[in-house]
Amino acid sequence: MQDDLARCKAAVTACFETVFAPLGSLPVEEGMRYALNGGKRLRAFLVMEGAALYGVSAKTSVWAAASIEALHAYSLVHDDLPCMDDDDLRRGQPTVHKRWDEATAVLVGDALQTLSFDLLTRPEFDVSSGVRVELMRTLAQSSGVQGMVLGQALDIAAETAATPLDLAEITLLQNKKTGALIEWSACAGPRMAEADTAPLAAYAKALGLAFQIQDDILDVEGDVTKTGKAVGKDADAGKATFVSLLGLDAAKARAQDLVDEACAALSPFGTRAEPLRDVARFVISRET
Repeated sequence: MQDDLARCKAAVTACFETVFAPLGSLPVEEGMRYALNGGKRLRAFLVMEGAALYGVSAKTSVWAAASIEALHAYSLVHDDLPCMDDDDLRRGQPTVHKRWDEATAVLVGDALQTLSFDLLTRPEFDVSSGVRVELMRTLAQSSGVQGMVLGQALDIAAETAATPLDLAEITLLQNKKTGALIEWSACAGPRMAEADTAPLAAYAKALGLAFQIQDDILDVEGDVTKTGKAVGKDADAGKATFVSLLGLDAAKARAQDLVDEACAALSPFGTRAEPLRDVARFVISRET
């Protein structure tokens, strides 16, 4: 599992090195490189492994993998800002606004967001024009007000709501804030192959929710030296989470059920989908 993730990470890193080679050393350019450092590259892995199931080469799929990692990095840079979650640490290093300043962090996030769409237009990304448009259309939906941004807005609203969110409301919030980009990642492969996205969409919906439950668990049990970010913030803020609503043991059990559901959704692919099953199991065993 770790070797597979490492290979994906190396491929995406090489892609970014090619893209950033012509750029200079202004704070916004350095900030983009900085924001893309580290991370598990889970979303990139889902893109490339999902694509491999449909015979799409890694040479092609890496561009979509880099695209989602740029989009994800933008979301983290903006989410860490004082006006949002106000975090000082990300991936074990100072957040972008701490390393530089808030204005630079805003611009870094803006530039990474637009880069994600630019990567899908690169000539090296060997897909049809129709596939490019579909990938960009669905990425815009998944990251915008129908997806991640909606989830972030719901999260902010919940902080000042008169009553805490219930389980259904938290599930909706996290399906948007975290799950939408995970689902796009898993479905990018069949979209590149112009195939049915339903099996990988079902896999990703369960995986995305399991991922968020594990994040909630880590906020309670995690070690900042391993997570690379602050822990205990949700409890300190009095936020409703899967753990606060279900209890720690029930949250862990729910995450395991979701992983089982994700693995079952891959049955049409047989053993060829074992790397995707492995990553689902990894999601609820991770410490970062």
